[in-house]
Amino acid sequence: MIIIHAVFNIIPEKQEAFLEEIQPLIAASRAESGNISYNLHKAIEKDNEFTMVEVWQDQLAVASHNSSEHFTSFVGKAKEFLSSPLQVSAFDGQPLKMG
Repeated sequence: MIIIHAVFNIIPEKQEAFLEEIQPLIAASRAESGNISYNLHKAIEKDNEFTMVEVWQDQLAVASHNSSEHFTSFVGKAKEFLSSPLQVSAFDGQPLKMG
């Protein structure tokens, strides 16, 4: 399982446009084969910071997502919303058996 955190620091005046622009990406990504979850979270301590937390079945699913039209289209527009470069971290994880 691949877990990705993509941190977006958004220009304050462009936050509404960013949230509108990212909705089709979220919907299309959730519908992809190999997607387990795809959720955008807003930081409570930082007004203009959002983190996309993605969980994918495997590296093949990530590669397919990264070459998808909805992803490449959004990436092409994302720079106009960002106040600093996008920060992306990827992790290889497995579910833990709890209790």
